[in-house]
Amino acid sequence: MNERLSLALAADAVSLPPGRVLLLRPPADLDLDGLPEDVVAVHGFRPDHDALSGRGVQVAAEVEGAFDSAVVFASRSKALTFDMIARACAAVPAGAPVVVDGAKGDGIDSVVRLCRAVFEVGQVFAKAHGKCFAFPAGPVPVGWAAVPTQVDGFTTRAGVFSADGIDPGSALLAAHLGGISGRVCDLGAGWGYLARQVLASDKVTACDLVEAEHEALTCALANITDARATFHWADATIWTGGPFDVVVSNPPFHTARKADPSIGRGFVMAAARLLTPGGRLVMVANRHLPYEETLTAAFADHVVLADASGYKVIEARRPKRQRGHR
Repeated sequence: MNERLSLALAADAVSLPPGRVLLLRPPADLDLDGLPEDVVAVHGFRPDHDALSGRGVQVAAEVEGAFDSAVVFASRSKALTFDMIARACAAVPAGAPVVVDGAKGDGIDSVVRLCRAVFEVGQVFAKAHGKCFAFPAGPVPVGWAAVPTQVDGFTTRAGVFSADGIDPGSALLAAHLGGISGRVCDLGAGWGYLARQVLASDKVTACDLVEAEHEALTCALANITDARATFHWADATIWTGGPFDVVVSNPPFHTARKADPSIGRGFVMAAARLLTPGGRLVMVANRHLPYEETLTAAFADHVVLADASGYKVIEARRPKRQRGHR
């Protein structure tokens, strides 16, 4: 349970007045003790969005309406954190409290310093390898509020994966998609780079983009105008659809700052479930990540198509029937 905010409230280090409270990207395990009753969590990451909803929290994908106070939960992406601070200040009256909570590993110390240069920051509450502080809402410096940017002919936005340019792993995977045809699914589609490469083939009849981050999918909608494309805001590991002839994927491999191969393994198992009996998965992964055991369990055969610059492109064919799957 993430308790730093509730502990800061209990210690009167920060306070939230009665009224409507905006929570920006709160952790799914947030301790809700001490919060006013009228809370709206805005979270674009579908698994956390759904987990909070399952706890009875009112959840939305985007900020709508006015609020009396706001809490920003710092992200690993500094640009996203300051964009959320800008959105919080825009959503509450001038002078209303904006609380910021974050872990040291996510750069909260630098956030405190930069906020102190702009706002009247109150007490800084330190607990559990992180900090929580508040300031009265006011104008934010130019550049804090994120705007869509153009990178290599694509629209991206602060906080999405590879916001500054095409991911090298995705580029390597794209170079091995020759001859792709039929119904295709891009699992973890991000802002649409791979899907655009897939749709360059006139032999592709449909391409479903599945992406858990709402902001990334919004960018993909701007980047992909092909009528064969369909967009799904969903957790790729549990999404149901298909069957597909081909699944392409550059799965995420980090939880917070730690490499977590279980995410990619979940993508592999999902791909096997979504494919036709003769279908194939073409994926890219960091060279050091151990997916072979999962690939062997989920597919009849798999082969490394490329190994370069720290990445490996893997093709897996003929998914094995999964127990309980019909």
